[in-house]
Amino acid sequence: MNRPAVVVAYHSGWGHTAVLAEAVADGARQADATATALAVDNITESDWAALDGADAIVFGTPTYMGNVSAGFQTFAEATSGRCVQGSWQDKVAAGFTNSGSKSGDKLHALTSLVVLAAQHHMHWVNLGLGPGWSSTTASEEDLNRLGFFLGAGAQTDTDVGADRMHDSDVRTCRQLGGRVADVTAQLLAGRLVTSRR
Repeated sequence: MNRPAVVVAYHSGWGHTAVLAEAVADGARQADATATALAVDNITESDWAALDGADAIVFGTPTYMGNVSAGFQTFAEATSGRCVQGSWQDKVAAGFTNSGSKSGDKLHALTSLVVLAAQHHMHWVNLGLGPGWSSTTASEEDLNRLGFFLGAGAQTDTDVGADRMHDSDVRTCRQLGGRVADVTAQLLAGRLVTSRR
């Protein structure tokens, strides 16, 4: 069977989300998928072809003012024709986001990504981790230190560059990429079995 093809479609205003996108792609590769991180602010026809040909799409955006960035929303709206045509139906989807504060209303941004996936009739994959850093014996170095379930949530101080992302958040996004690759492989294997009936 072919390796799952995962595309990480992201917008990054200051480079932080780009670092997380590469971590998601790296995690997918470590789980034996092919993976590409694709910035959506300068999307080309070959980028659209990669998205259309992917088995899974992981959406990534900074959280600005409690929602996805304008750059990501522009991309989301540009997918409307594919939504009507059902081009991404039954692909796997997942998402991640980053903001300057610990909460930053990131859950709202993740929910927007879920709705986008649902409109395309995609299969959403959650983070698959319990909350880290939630007891006296825990640490901010735990995976999922911010305690998200719907997708991966990251926090970066607003006055630091993308080279100073929190290691736990990068590792959490890598974990998300691996989970997406594994779930996608399972779905593809199941389709292969049912197609032989």
